[in-house]
Amino acid sequence: MFGLSELAILLLVVIVVLGVKRLPGLVRSAGRASRALRSEARATGDAPLTDPADPKLIRARPGEWTRERDEPAA
Repeated sequence: MFGLSELAILLLVVIVVLGVKRLPGLVRSAGRASRALRSEARATGDAPLTDPADPKLIRARPGEWTRERDEPAA
């Protein structure tokens, strides 16, 4: 995909654009996000999110819901 020279140039551009002071914080937050994603993936495992024998279906008829937050007060 990328060679070593392309990655070095990309890293140099990122350092110049973001600055040396902001780069450690950016890498730290990316690491935290990666760890959180991995832990959530391990927690869910291969188990299904819902029980296939008990599907939950929500049906709404026209007029059963309102958009109170989007409509201005009358």
